[in-house]
Amino acid sequence: MIEHELARINKLIYHRLHDVESGLEPELNDSLYFRADESEDEALRRIFLKPFTQVVQTQEFSHPVSLELNPLYSLCKSIELGQDFVFCSKGMAKHLHDVSRHPAIPGGDLFVIHFQDVTLGNAVFDAIGIYKIENKDFFIETSEVITGEPGLRLRKGIGGKKFDKAVLVLFSEDTGYTLLPLEKAGGETEYWQRDYVGAVPKNDHINHTHAVLSLTKNFVTQQYPEEFEVNKADQIDLLNRSVAFFKTHDTFEKKSFEEEVLQDAEVIRSFHQYNKQYADEVNWELADNFEISQQAVKKQQRIFKSVLKLDKNFHIYIHGNRNLIEQGTDPDGRKFYKIYYDNEA
Repeated sequence: MIEHELARINKLIYHRLHDVESGLEPELNDSLYFRADESEDEALRRIFLKPFTQVVQTQEFSHPVSLELNPLYSLCKSIELGQDFVFCSKGMAKHLHDVSRHPAIPGGDLFVIHFQDVTLGNAVFDAIGIYKIENKDFFIETSEVITGEPGLRLRKGIGGKKFDKAVLVLFSEDTGYTLLPLEKAGGETEYWQRDYVGAVPKNDHINHTHAVLSLTKNFVTQQYPEEFEVNKADQIDLLNRSVAFFKTHDTFEKKSFEEEVLQDAEVIRSFHQYNKQYADEVNWELADNFEISQQAVKKQQRIFKSVLKLDKNFHIYIHGNRNLIEQGTDPDGRKFYKIYYDNEA
């Protein structure tokens, strides 16, 4: 997750794109937009950067032959090296026009913004934000009442709550550029990710944390109950132990995770098999050792459900000691859970 409070907008420009059926070429600006004052600058930073504060997974530029052949990467690289920003932004608009040949792809405004002092983790970066806005929201503009007439107009504009498609490119040179993607669900989207940006998941600690947590959650909810005689409370307990490991450790070491969380030799064996199958399915090489991203843990924790649902009558939230809850069946065949506790809140 980025922090944007100290970030600054260095340059901002936008270009207008048309859908392919119109037959029109992009309308390209020659001039930068200059902000009137600090309040306007702050509003623009909030609109264009705040949505990225919720993005955890990272990406990087790719190309099947050579990274230098990725047009967007080359244009971002040119900006970082000090080449003319307006010229490069026009190149970004032309590249988007060239890959938007499907009739279902609408036109829209393309914003290109050069940011300074964007924070990710403990590091500060320059960045390029690239945004395609296809749909605008209605808003009400009021002004001074003149001769009894209400100074009110209904307009359409951009508020920053949702971007149809966007990517923030952080100039993290040591590990290759870091990309944070934003994309609204629905519509024609494959061309943006595949043909325009050309991005794949980045091989970094953020995605390693996300991948291992996803693997663990799927293993516990799918493979674990199939191979072993466990009930829902046992599954929740294993999920809780998994999250607790990631929240209390700075680094992930596969052997330590298996010994502390999985514990049983047969469960560990099953986890190894599922690990290999999962890695092949998602086409991602799962690392055995990496720094844990607490931002990714916080994001992924939401999918680790610790609720035991009993018919439509009860929900039991299991957060602690698994030994304090027992399952059984009474003489009449009714199932029950017995819960031990010291204090009632």
